[in-house]
Amino acid sequence: MKVGIQLYSVRNHMRDDPIGTIRCVAEAGYRSIEAANHNAGEDPGIGFDIPAGELKKLLDETGARIVGCHIFPNNVEIMKSVVEYFSRLETGYLAVPMGFFKDKADTLRQAEGFNEVGRLCSQAGITLVYHNHFHEFQVFEGKTVFDHIMENTDPALVKIELDTYWAVRGGQDAVKLLERYGGRVVLIHQKDFPGEYRAAINLIDPVNKGGLTVDMDYFTGVVKQETFTEIGAGILPIQDIINMGNAACKADYIILEQDFSKHDELESIKISMERFKKFSGIEWRS
Repeated sequence: MKVGIQLYSVRNHMRDDPIGTIRCVAEAGYRSIEAANHNAGEDPGIGFDIPAGELKKLLDETGARIVGCHIFPNNVEIMKSVVEYFSRLETGYLAVPMGFFKDKADTLRQAEGFNEVGRLCSQAGITLVYHNHFHEFQVFEGKTVFDHIMENTDPALVKIELDTYWAVRGGQDAVKLLERYGGRVVLIHQKDFPGEYRAAINLIDPVNKGGLTVDMDYFTGVVKQETFTEIGAGILPIQDIINMGNAACKADYIILEQDFSKHDELESIKISMERFKKFSGIEWRS
């Protein structure tokens, strides 16, 4: 797998100077870049009103690639312009970054929407992936939301970007999930969890035991900044994840993401890069 970086890791720098930040990220050695656009209804690109032609010029200058992008909101009408934009960049993946689900019926309705968007992407030669957080491992009627999504979307149209950190925080064994879903996993997101907060790692048990509904307010209320550390500095079984990703999956990229850090964002991703170099089975070029 090639190593990439999610620009959400440097979101504050991106807000202030997106062109300069992408240049800094590429110069640091991250040439495979995944963007995050949370305003796709207004901007079909990477979320900072950068025309596709201008971004392509920057990428050509730095030797970087936009290999994927998280898109929100994510529906067929919005995605028409999004797909056109990213086709110009020869981007391979677009992601549903997060969904919230009320019950099984709501999950199935959303799954059908993912099929529709996946079909549109596929027609343009782009792969749609679903990116999980912890709450997709809430159980509705005997199965997790994640399983309901996977069983009710077309495997040819909707692939998986497995976020191993969030899977673990959802009470799952990330390595076994990679093995179970195999070739449907085409991207992996990697964060890390600090050992001193081991007792707080599981976020899904209170949800399942209490029959709670997870929305953005609940999510932001239980996720603490101190439960993130630079990638390779924590307790997640990263080498095992890489090994299984290479052996069982069709994952082109393992994409590093730092949600929070005590360090400056650009310094943080450099620390993660140096720590991540100790692992085998990875490549750094795009």
